[in-house]
Amino acid sequence: MRENPPKSPEIGPNAAGSPGEMTENSPREAPFAPQPRPAAGPPKAPDPAKEARKDDALKTLAPAPEHASRLSTPLEKLAETAKDYARGAKAENTNRAYAADWRHFSAWARRRGFSPLPPDSQVVGLYLAACASDAALGARGQALAVRSIERRLSALAWQFAQRGLKLDRHDRHIAEVMAGIRRKHGRPPDQKEAVLAVDLLAMLATLDHELRGLRDRAILLVGFAGGLRRSEIVGLDCGPGQTEDASGWAAIEKKGLLVQIKGKTGWREVEIGRGSSEATCPVAALERWLKFARISHGPLFRRVGGAKVGADRLTDKHVARLVQRTALAAGVRGDLSEGERKRKFAGHSLRAGLASSAEVDERYVQKQLGHASAEMTRRYQRRRDKFRVNLTKAAGL
Repeated sequence: MRENPPKSPEIGPNAAGSPGEMTENSPREAPFAPQPRPAAGPPKAPDPAKEARKDDALKTLAPAPEHASRLSTPLEKLAETAKDYARGAKAENTNRAYAADWRHFSAWARRRGFSPLPPDSQVVGLYLAACASDAALGARGQALAVRSIERRLSALAWQFAQRGLKLDRHDRHIAEVMAGIRRKHGRPPDQKEAVLAVDLLAMLATLDHELRGLRDRAILLVGFAGGLRRSEIVGLDCGPGQTEDASGWAAIEKKGLLVQIKGKTGWREVEIGRGSSEATCPVAALERWLKFARISHGPLFRRVGGAKVGADRLTDKHVARLVQRTALAAGVRGDLSEGERKRKFAGHSLRAGLASSAEVDERYVQKQLGHASAEMTRRYQRRRDKFRVNLTKAAGL
């Protein structure tokens, strides 16, 4: 007997199917028109395939019943250790920024009736567009800069990943919006003003010789001579393995200061030689601070209250404020208004100052700053002769 062939499924408005099944007459989803998700709804039926995979994973990870009670406590401790390592995968400043970006996105989404989870590329695209166009979402009454928006996108992708979810940054709702933002709002980065050697000497002259002045003098000289970031300066200890939150340590030697710094791509060694005079020597300034502060273990740079030195490490914001305050007091770039000078000077001014002042082969500056390319080092050389190599004349014109 010949079997009757199966009937083809009916296509049209009267076709039978699941509620979310797409048919030929179903309306197409319009880009950038996500519907607000309801606050609560009936629970979805579990996916048998997913549940089976979950059961298999649990069977693999779960200890045998006779060993469960014995392994529970060690496994809990190991889980906490794993969380600590995960939290330490990124710098503390990055973790704080990513957490703030997530709170900002979550609040924005809920105010507009969207749920921040699971990731929705259309919702994220709308959020990025709002950050670029809505001054209320930025600082100082201005919309966010392109680099800030890119950081927020990275923060969202990372936050979703920590929850076991994936944000497709190549989805057209995100990629095309970001391409348009870069094209319309992109501009050269707003670089901090470089503190040159002559500027630094004037800034040092504004400091007293009390404990606080000795500490700040050592911070400015070590930060400048080492080409260090502000977080690297305050993250130094007197030796290796002394504190958990250290980003490196410094060892005073006969010819100079040897600094070991833990960065994004691993460890790097920075050599800070002694200066030509006692007043301008970063090593001598650090020795004086450690001697009078009676510090031989733990953080190098700490809080000072009167004549008492605390145990707490300074934050990197102290370096930025110190550079701003002493630059203003010394009259550096007096041709600018006070507000402009405050915006121009920060912790990075020391790093840019070394790159702009050191009259040595560029590769030595690149090594000191820890840059992977010479092009990055040139961005820090604020006052270099940009026309030192004249290709017009070299070509015969």
